[in-house]
Amino acid sequence: MILVAEYDPAWATRFEQLRGEYARAMSAAGVPVTAIEHVGSTAVPGLAAKPVIDCDIVVAGRHVSAASRVLQNLGFTPLGDLGIPLRWAFKEPERLARTNTYVVVQDSLSLRNHLAVRDILRADPGLREQYAAVKRMVGATAASIDEYGRGKNTMVQQILAAAGLTAAERASINANQLPSHDALPR
Repeated sequence: MILVAEYDPAWATRFEQLRGEYARAMSAAGVPVTAIEHVGSTAVPGLAAKPVIDCDIVVAGRHVSAASRVLQNLGFTPLGDLGIPLRWAFKEPERLARTNTYVVVQDSLSLRNHLAVRDILRADPGLREQYAAVKRMVGATAASIDEYGRGKNTMVQQILAAAGLTAAERASINANQLPSHDALPR
């Protein structure tokens, strides 16, 4: 079973704390950041979600290495792209438990994916409720986070279509070869 909690306004507050810490660290290191975005279901008011805050630190491609070093200096462990082009994942330090932090290249499909899902779900209450129902159902029966992700995939593809991503973009996202979460450092 995967915990899918009802929306909590504290998620937005937690993101703002993270954004502040990341922005200060990037600025102190001289790393130009395009944006720090709250993405994922916790970024959508009213949407049930796993209580994990997802953050995209958006940079130009030439600044990925520098941004990654800043996160490592904050205690993060690099995990690589995990099968998602132009997006690098990091295992959070214990003090930042229940967060997912990524360095993402500006204008990349991986960023557009995150923003499209967030923005269409913020704008469309019917679609948001439909997605919440799928998340609750799949979360109640999934034996693993991998199974949970697969169980939501059809709905996510519908959301991406509603957000205006092309069939080719949706196929590219769908074709990403994600490793099992069991293979990742804990």
